Amino acid sequence: MLKIIINLYLCIVKNYCKLIRIHQWIKNGFVFLPVFFAGELLNTQFFVKSLMGFFIFSFIASSIYVINDYVDIESDRQHPEKKNRPLASGAVSKNEAVIIGLFLIVVAYLMCWLWGNWKIAVIISTYFVMNLAYSFKLKHIAIIDVMIIAIGFLLRVFIGGYMTGLIISIWGILLTFFLALIMGIGKRRGELLNAELTGKTRKALDGYNLQFTDMAMTVVSSCVIVCYTMYTLDSQTQKNLHPNIVYTVIFVAAAILRYLQQSIVFNKVESPTKLVFKDLFLQIDVILWGLSIFFLKYFI
Repeated sequence: MLKIIINLYLCIVKNYCKLIRIHQWIKNGFVFLPVFFAGELLNTQFFVKSLMGFFIFSFIASSIYVINDYVDIESDRQHPEKKNRPLASGAVSKNEAVIIGLFLIVVAYLMCWLWGNWKIAVIISTYFVMNLAYSFKLKHIAIIDVMIIAIGFLLRVFIGGYMTGLIISIWGILLTFFLALIMGIGKRRGELLNAELTGKTRKALDGYNLQFTDMAMTVVSSCVIVCYTMYTLDSQTQKNLHPNIVYTVIFVAAAILRYLQQSIVFNKVESPTKLVFKDLFLQIDVILWGLSIFFLKYFI
């Protein structure tokens, strides 16, 4: 009997975790960028503040996922993959979803009041309103949809900055924007390939085709490399980290080229975040990039 109760409890927790999409919280790691690039990652005070910002943003972002699934429940039931989502499949009821969504919003603002500041409240409110507009209308407008995705990542960086008081340079901000933009365009490209295979499309893809996404990814990828190079050459960056950080451009260029290769040459349709988990080349490259910065900061 106890085993049955435990299994039932674990099943419920699993469905709730799927509903709020905990696996998507990896994106919120951008909150840690200000403390990372300031060379203060080992500073306990800054790290804890960044961690609080991470959870504040994660809770408000998850509330949007719940709202989005609630609104799209009928269309999701007709989708070959989305029909397995907790709400669409019936694993989580509508009433439960409403309670969970409200709980996440309340907790996010409570944490903001306890550990954040008014700037954090403004940022998460902006993100919440912007993504509501995205869910109901803007996701159907080409270019605007990926721009909103990119702005969402900028807000993550601002959360980390205002939680710790560490604001990264304008080149770091532009780098974040273009990096997020290439991820958004890459996601649309994957959706286009899936649409060709299944014959099913959606309104948001009307303004895209493979030729456009390939060209856009190439242009934005160039912007990523340029912005990262300028960031490493910034005097404040070299002071915070090390003058030789400029050589880490090699890893960034390799990662961008690998991502373009996987997307354009091999037609990988996974989202960029999923691709990182599956591609050994990218995993090794990201690890080497992180280790090189850590080594330059703390051992040279």
